Amino acid sequence: MATLVPVKKCHHRVEVGACSIGRRPAASWLVQAALTACAAVAAGACLAQASFEPDAATTEAALALVRQSASALAPVGARITATVGTLDARLRLVACARVEPYLVAGLPSWGATRVGLRCLSGPVLWRAFLPVRVQVLAPAWTSRAALPTGAVVATDQWELTETDWAAAATPPLAALSPIAGRILARPVQPGQALREADLQARRWFANGQAVRIVAAGPGFSIQADGLALGHGIEGQPVRVRTEGGRILTGQAVGESLVEVRP
Repeated sequence: MATLVPVKKCHHRVEVGACSIGRRPAASWLVQAALTACAAVAAGACLAQASFEPDAATTEAALALVRQSASALAPVGARITATVGTLDARLRLVACARVEPYLVAGLPSWGATRVGLRCLSGPVLWRAFLPVRVQVLAPAWTSRAALPTGAVVATDQWELTETDWAAAATPPLAALSPIAGRILARPVQPGQALREADLQARRWFANGQAVRIVAAGPGFSIQADGLALGHGIEGQPVRVRTEGGRILTGQAVGESLVEVRP
């Protein structure tokens, strides 16, 4: 006669994060699929909860970098301030144990710019950009009143006040910049800093006027008299004829002065 032996059913329970699955030997492939899906859900929940936000030390290190970069270009005695913005709200950055700020090549040191942040120690290594605004405060010529296009600049119309040099792409004209007699190329509002782009280019001499031609290079310097074959507009090329009849092209650099580069 055969003997009946009672068989005890065995159930195993596996927990992954917030998921709980009963496992039976008869359905091992279903268990494995469920475990994989549950682990993915749990991992996703962890990433969503442990997002990165720059702490005070990271923020101060980023601001120190931009202040140092700005000071290399700022006028002597300038006051440099930097304020930090917020990371793009669409980013979902995993928490990181070590974040390093760095300057991004090609971005400006002044005004609205960005500092790079890179994760050096974490489950996922990432890079992001932190917005910052840098002000460079120093004295510059600012207008006392509204002035129209074409107005001739007189020094009593302007005063030296502390101005944000980083408020525009080009720096304002500082205390030692000669401005008297220049002509405005655009209207200027009260309190506006005067920049080179606000002024018409100077005409150093007229067509047909006698000029002095200078040329210099390594180990030599030449000066000669000549005749202008066009108006000498600051920053623009102009042709001149030497006393010997030779035609040269140079740049107007001062009153009746043409510089020819070898």
